[in-house]
Amino acid sequence: MAEVIIAAGSNLGNKLHYLQQAGKFLDKISHSAVKKSSIWESEPVGVEAKFPFLNTVALIRTNDQPGMLLNKLKKFECEMGRETNPERWHPRVLDLDIIAYDGLVIHKDNLIIPHPEYHQRLFVLLPMQEILPDWTDPENKTRIDKMIEQAPEITMKKLNNDW
Repeated sequence: MAEVIIAAGSNLGNKLHYLQQAGKFLDKISHSAVKKSSIWESEPVGVEAKFPFLNTVALIRTNDQPGMLLNKLKKFECEMGRETNPERWHPRVLDLDIIAYDGLVIHKDNLIIPHPEYHQRLFVLLPMQEILPDWTDPENKTRIDKMIEQAPEITMKKLNNDW
């Protein structure tokens, strides 16, 4: 059984609703209770992004192999109304990313684990630190608190919403 860190974000429409639906989906596919961080609001990152994001992180347990899990996540995004091939940095109703998968390091064309940009994203790191305060990157052996210190600053605030 693999422990997998999933990041979820939304910056279009009823963002809280999309994250709550993602939470229900993760509850269904996880083989144990899903550990969920708080929801955080953050400024958008990227040139084209205009609307604030809601971001969160979950820890699930699964027997799915990484590629199969990625396919399930992308299928669910589409079911929620996400465009199949959105341009980078454009608004989206839902984005689900595998941040880490059971300590594995994978470098394939369509799947890189740990996620290649998470260590530069406070909107992933701060929620992740809530549920995994002692986490260390399996590839570069950097602790999460050190990654937070080194990540570019962005405006963020923790919300009191459940998902």
